[in-house]
Amino acid sequence: MEQPTRTRMTAAQFLELPEDRHPIQLIEGKLVEMAAPIPKHQRLVKRFANLLDNLVPNGEVFISPIAVYLDENNVPEPDVVWVSEDGRCEIQDTLLRGAPELIVEILSPTTARYDKTVKFLLYEKYRISEYWIVDPIREQVEVWELTADEYSLKGTFQPTDTFASKVLGNQMINLTKAFSI
Repeated sequence: MEQPTRTRMTAAQFLELPEDRHPIQLIEGKLVEMAAPIPKHQRLVKRFANLLDNLVPNGEVFISPIAVYLDENNVPEPDVVWVSEDGRCEIQDTLLRGAPELIVEILSPTTARYDKTVKFLLYEKYRISEYWIVDPIREQVEVWELTADEYSLKGTFQPTDTFASKVLGNQMINLTKAFSI
């Protein structure tokens, strides 16, 4: 299985890279290059973005590639990001600056372990209120909520399940449309 390529650099160097690059992100000062996503992955990105767009009246949804500047060593590019209008994340001309309220990552064979470990800890450190990890193979979503200073698993949900999202005002999230083909 192909592993992400890593090269050391700063956020300033990262942000000077040309826009026509492969999917990359800066994690702990390392440039992480990923393989281009497959159609099923992109389909789920679109569906989860649409799901959030239809639920959230007071914020904005972004899809990858979108740089989220967390600090000088961390500029991840999550698959789906929701920024509330009164949150800590500032929408700038070229990137998002600060921690958004919700991040959704769609797993792929080359990124699954990375998304569940390195990025999990990064999002927890920067206090992203909810982190949804979508597994397209198992067709399930792990929902992690920030409680105090760490994530706790709210649950693992199947395509026919619904759950209440605390960060989205306890709105019920129905996963049926996200996973239907």
